[in-house]
Amino acid sequence: MIKIVVASKNPVKLDAVKDGLSALLNEAIEVYGVSVNSEVSDQPMSEAQTLLGAENRVKNALLEFPGYDFYIGIEGGVEGSASGLMAFAWIVIRKNDKIGRARTAGFYLPPQVAELVHQGMELGDADDIVFAKQNSKQQNGAVGLLTNDVITRKSLYMPAVQMAFIPFLNPELYPGK
Repeated sequence: MIKIVVASKNPVKLDAVKDGLSALLNEAIEVYGVSVNSEVSDQPMSEAQTLLGAENRVKNALLEFPGYDFYIGIEGGVEGSASGLMAFAWIVIRKNDKIGRARTAGFYLPPQVAELVHQGMELGDADDIVFAKQNSKQQNGAVGLLTNDVITRKSLYMPAVQMAFIPFLNPELYPGK
């Protein structure tokens, strides 16, 4: 049995890890969600801050909950450009001294949502206001709302979880950190 700590209690993130890694592994897995500090803002506003948040979640989960096989941090963030505000997430996976990282695909947010985020609101809260929903960040998320659930938050995260796991599937090609 492979025991995995996900540095979040969000059911979407837990399901993305469980389903994503179950497809790659020939062994049963157990996924445990824990709350730890990301040490970045509640709404990371850059690529670098988002990756740092995922890395910090892994670091803090390892410190607070030792003894598991893998530690996973998933951090959603946004990055502004002349084209608008793009949403994405970083996934970081650690086992001992080996670390895997991958990023989801990104997509531009509607101007109404982007404006609320620029005003200091978390993306999920902004989505709830613009789309008249409740707790969308623990459901289909912005991507689900914008694609009529053809792509959901879970289906967006799963390939990135699997890509972040590549170093563990190919240890001979990815030595240590």
